[in-house]
Amino acid sequence: MLSLRCEPRGVPGSREGATAMAGTKLLVLLSALGLLLPAGRESSDVISAPTIIARSVEANERDWEAAPQYDYSERDLARGGSRTYREIMILGSPYARLIAVNGATLSPEQQAEEQEKLDAVVAERQAESEQQRAERIAHYERDRKRDHLLLEQLTAAFDFTLTGEEKLGGCEVYVLKATPRAGYQPPNMDTEVLRGMEGKLWIDESTFQWVKVEARVIRPVAIGGFLARVEPGTQFALEKMPVEDGVWLPKHFSMKSRARILFLFSRRTVQDESYFDYRKAATAQPQ
Repeated sequence: MLSLRCEPRGVPGSREGATAMAGTKLLVLLSALGLLLPAGRESSDVISAPTIIARSVEANERDWEAAPQYDYSERDLARGGSRTYREIMILGSPYARLIAVNGATLSPEQQAEEQEKLDAVVAERQAESEQQRAERIAHYERDRKRDHLLLEQLTAAFDFTLTGEEKLGGCEVYVLKATPRAGYQPPNMDTEVLRGMEGKLWIDESTFQWVKVEARVIRPVAIGGFLARVEPGTQFALEKMPVEDGVWLPKHFSMKSRARILFLFSRRTVQDESYFDYRKAATAQPQ
């Protein structure tokens, strides 16, 4: 299992993929505005919050592009215990293979059953038509882009204030406070909740990677007009860790949400997911 270190941990394989077109355009704009500084660590009496955030946007874009190149393990906690999966990239999209329940390795019989399921998926994907494969990969990319947009909008929805520096998990980090930005217009329903949140970021001083992000709802936010309202008490936290030179990927994600559906029915959900054992995928790209 990988530990959270600021020194990169080597992983066999090639370096991360090229930055996406949208990310490139954003970086060009930030550069034109003078927000991107030369590589290297600036002292806290010179660097500003906008500069730190701009540099972190660049790092996050690299990570998002590189993520599909890795297999990893994911442990999901629930009331009844935990289930651990091995997320394997197979011909352009992932497959979750169950490998443990409540921390215990599966029995030989269960392992054989999971292997049969995996073999069936591999055979099915190998037999796909070009159209079927394209549709499957497009569905996976839509989900990725939706999740990416929410993290990306954190930098658009808030004003950031540099509050200090500290050490977190072996990293020297900048600590920034995030407060709602007046006039922010969410691009879709998924990001509307950001209008009522405040947050805190811990950003590595040498790489400008997000070591940790926390956000919580401080006032009710209507989602989709009258459909639902997200209530105070909703909060999430994301931690990342280095898996290769220049690439950091999620280590832990947790979320507690409180919502009122149609303003009548209360709903509470809890997520707790840990990610570890990142390895270069053998089939990171469709063949």
